[in-house]
Amino acid sequence: MGLTEILIVLGALLVVGIIVLLANTHIVPQSRAYVIERLGSYHETWKTGIHFKMPFADRIAKKINMMEQVADFPPQPVITKDNVRMQIDTVVFFQITDCKLYAYGHTTPMTAIENLTATTLRNIIGELELDNTLTSRDIINTKMRSILDEATDPWGIKVNRVELKNIIPPKEIQDAMEKQMKAERERREAILRAEGEKNSTILVAQGKKESMILEAEAEKQSQILRAEAVKESKIREAEGEAAAILAIQKATADGIRMINEADPSQSVIAIKGLEAFAKAADGKATKIIIPSEIQGLAGLVTSVKEIGAANNN
Repeated sequence: MGLTEILIVLGALLVVGIIVLLANTHIVPQSRAYVIERLGSYHETWKTGIHFKMPFADRIAKKINMMEQVADFPPQPVITKDNVRMQIDTVVFFQITDCKLYAYGHTTPMTAIENLTATTLRNIIGELELDNTLTSRDIINTKMRSILDEATDPWGIKVNRVELKNIIPPKEIQDAMEKQMKAERERREAILRAEGEKNSTILVAQGKKESMILEAEAEKQSQILRAEAVKESKIREAEGEAAAILAIQKATADGIRMINEADPSQSVIAIKGLEAFAKAADGKATKIIIPSEIQGLAGLVTSVKEIGAANNN
């Protein structure tokens, strides 16, 4: 064999080697796992990253999704403790935690979970009456999750939660429930209407009470203001009278002071007294007491008049 043939063979072997290497190189993506068998037996589980398997000896037995998954099962017929037949469909949230157990624990794990869910649901509902079934969803969900999680452990599956999606009772019970719900709505509506009327009445009464209080307060303030006005008027009137009296007293005092300053003679004083007597005589008095000084003054006046008459003759 010549050199050329040898090179051709080596080149062919190299190409075949590259092809085999590429064919046995695998990249496991995120949230995935590969179960590897070697010569028909479980060998290992590949996690995320690049891996190489032995040609002709290793094989990928199962590719597994490690993320949480949802199994939505069709409605299952169940019978309650009080013999009411109904349909209930469930939703199971689960996650594969052990790839080896999942790959070799059961041939059809999802079918097994569905059948186990139906059996568990019938057992739980069979212990409850209709009313409890309709009002105890959380309790049923918790019981089912606990039972399913324990039962699926050998299969490498963890049940995170179980939800009752729909509870479908018979038609006649649905009609009765609708009537009951309608009656309950009407009852609540009547209660709310009565509460509204009650609150409205209370508000009206409070409004009237506050209005009466305001009116009474206004009347009180009005009376206070009127009393203050009367008081102020009387004070002003009293002040006016006091000022008048003070003015009269001041005028009298000023007159007396002026007379004292003028130092009048006895004759002038007597004449002034006679003028005052004359004014008194013009009054309505029927009896007048004439002081002795005025009587003497009268005689003086008569003498003066006689002297004046003699001189004229």
